[in-house]
Amino acid sequence: MAFPLSSAIISHKLSLNACIAPRLSFGPAHFILCFNRIDPQRLDRSRVHCMNSKKNQAQELEDQHSTLTNSYMSTYGHKKKLDSLIAVILVVVQISSPLPLVGWEFLPISPANAVLYSPDTKVPRTGELALRRAIPANTNMKAIQDSLEEILYLLRIPQRKPYGTMEGNVKKALKIATDEKDSILASIPTDLREKGSTLHASLINGKNGLQVLLGYIKDKDADKVSVALASSLDTIAELELLQAPGLSFLLPEQYRRYPRLTGRGTVELTIEKGDDSTFSPEAGGEPRKTARIQVVIDGYSAPLTAGNFAKLVSDGAYDGAKLSSTDQAILSDSGLDKNSGSSIPLEIKPSGQFEPLYRTKLDVQDGELPVLPLSVYGSVAMAHSEISDEYSSPYQFFFYLYDKRNAGLGGLSFDEGEFSVFGYTTVGKDILSQIKTGDVIRSAKLVEGQDRLVLPNEK
Repeated sequence: MAFPLSSAIISHKLSLNACIAPRLSFGPAHFILCFNRIDPQRLDRSRVHCMNSKKNQAQELEDQHSTLTNSYMSTYGHKKKLDSLIAVILVVVQISSPLPLVGWEFLPISPANAVLYSPDTKVPRTGELALRRAIPANTNMKAIQDSLEEILYLLRIPQRKPYGTMEGNVKKALKIATDEKDSILASIPTDLREKGSTLHASLINGKNGLQVLLGYIKDKDADKVSVALASSLDTIAELELLQAPGLSFLLPEQYRRYPRLTGRGTVELTIEKGDDSTFSPEAGGEPRKTARIQVVIDGYSAPLTAGNFAKLVSDGAYDGAKLSSTDQAILSDSGLDKNSGSSIPLEIKPSGQFEPLYRTKLDVQDGELPVLPLSVYGSVAMAHSEISDEYSSPYQFFFYLYDKRNAGLGGLSFDEGEFSVFGYTTVGKDILSQIKTGDVIRSAKLVEGQDRLVLPNEK
């Protein structure tokens, strides 16, 4: 939903009926201003009266003095009434409309929808960015990442981009990467350290590494800066994943009986049209009956939710599942007839915290934001349990079709902080808008992460 910030505004008009009656003589001329109350029947009666005076000069001066005095007193009294009238009108209009009255422009404005947006709310707007931020990596790598991600915001400035600030950010990242090389590599397990060393060298001197990025910034080439920046951030994510081979926290004792994912996984879903329609063709291809979607699921922030979903996928529970589509989401069927999955607790990791909260929603209006936000197009979350919102459905999940036009304060979804988000669509996001009610998940496969799926012994 979007907040309608305007309502029909009644056009208000102030009418002044002025009778201008100049008394003309061969001497200096003067005018009598007569202010009258609004009278529709007299709006067409404005008249100019011309009179010749044969009075002597003394009498004429006396008349002029009397006339000016009466005009001033009459004007002053009517001005006070006019001020009061304007004040009343302003109050009435301000109450009837939430829009500010700038310049007293009383023009009819058609109703419109708008979105409250706060530029201070820097919530990740892509799945890739959210997933990168969710990796529990070395503090030096996070410092490099933060410096480079700030450039993402600076590049959005439409005209005079602050290349000087960008240059400072890259130099800071280069210094950390060079000075803290030993610390960065020491955070990587021994068997992966050689790969980490190669990635570290690529980050600094690679094809689109930090040195190359610095050169593009000095050339003020925004397009090349964007490409090199994306490449450097991808390399950073790969290094961070090597530094985070498992969970950085212990699960509460009561939840260790659930399946859990101790890292990242990738699920590939094949979607089939349920009628005679087709998906749009790939570049140079033909219209197709099926389309492929890839979802990266994150066990670092939602180990129970991602683990339950990964187990269901591995068991083939979603093969043949029907989908239903709304303006805001694509839902799988409820799965009540399948009797599969576990009713796991609501699981949300707040930003800045080391572990998730369970059975607790976030108070977004009080500043609590999740590490994995719902307010990203293609985010994947579990529906609520039919029994209690403190638990997620054991089976039903949905793709969230975020639209900032239907968002609230800070561009956040009105449902932010209320669902267990556990992943994002990374391939096939363009397919989501083409899925209609009746389409089917022909197959779902866990193509990466099987080795990180922990299945407790079932008694």
